[in-house]
Amino acid sequence: MRVTIADVARAAGVSKTTVSRVINTKGEVDGGTAARVRAVIASLGYVPSSGAVGLARGSSRTVGMLVPSLTWPWMGEVLQGVVDTVEAAGYGLLLFTFNRGADSVERFTTQVSARAFDGLLVVEPENTLDKIIALSDRGLPVVLIDDRGSHPDEFPSVVTTNHEGGASAARHLLADGRSRPLVITGPEQFGCVRDRLGGFREILPTDLVAVGDFTELSGRLAVERLLAAGTPFDSVFAHNDISAAGALRALRAAGRSVPDDIAVVGFDDIPMAQHTEPPLTTVRQPTRRMGETAALMLLGHLGGATAQETVVLPTELVVRQSAPLAANSGPVNGSSASASAHRFP
Repeated sequence: MRVTIADVARAAGVSKTTVSRVINTKGEVDGGTAARVRAVIASLGYVPSSGAVGLARGSSRTVGMLVPSLTWPWMGEVLQGVVDTVEAAGYGLLLFTFNRGADSVERFTTQVSARAFDGLLVVEPENTLDKIIALSDRGLPVVLIDDRGSHPDEFPSVVTTNHEGGASAARHLLADGRSRPLVITGPEQFGCVRDRLGGFREILPTDLVAVGDFTELSGRLAVERLLAAGTPFDSVFAHNDISAAGALRALRAAGRSVPDDIAVVGFDDIPMAQHTEPPLTTVRQPTRRMGETAALMLLGHLGGATAQETVVLPTELVVRQSAPLAANSGPVNGSSASASAHRFP
């Protein structure tokens, strides 16, 4: 049976408030009483709740993290970066998702009101930015991870170079002699989507743009529709690796050679990208570093440091067999490749 603070108070002949003051090293308890309470704690084996201790001291030693869903392909890497950082600093992590709509909002709001955590890391669930800004205005420290190109001024953020990432994909395809690319985007309302498309088009203009939703199905359908229409294209730039995998699947079903007929480039470099057929050339987002950096920013703010407004981490082109450079082409942006074409049966 778990020993409670009431058990300690009863055995020591004091109030629960007095026990709490002893636990939290408040100065209002005389030495003799404090020694008696500590002796009872030791004899009963009472272990105070770390959350209760923290709240009594004005700090929960806990960080909250709000995310749309754990099913996002790169979320695990971001989360691992956060966990490694906050645990190394002696903090706990409370994770909240918005999978259940209004119920999720209510649960999250209750935890905020109860001061269950000292600061908040956010991968913004859609249509929640106003609520997060309101929390920040009430004094809750907030750091945003991957602001989707919205660039809010209300709190610091950690972002990646989506514009340059799109440009690096275009430079790579152009160096390989590709001149008729299909771009499969994510949802148009996301600033990161506009940045990736804008960066790509600055280097390699194209009118072949299919608006997708970051799913395998959207990548597959975009390629199937172009093939069915007989529209010529020699490459695909998909705005994430999942839709790039859908494009590869559609090309395989149509008997097209990758990369001989059509080269394919994705975005993110999630673990799956190394295991597609053929392995996927992609623009790597430093997702784990994004989590680590955001956590360090928040912990620094909790420790009294002035939070940096925005930290921008660079993307990196990773060349694999779905879009290697031709033998007579040099590396692009420091990347290199030595892979043969993969022909689908």
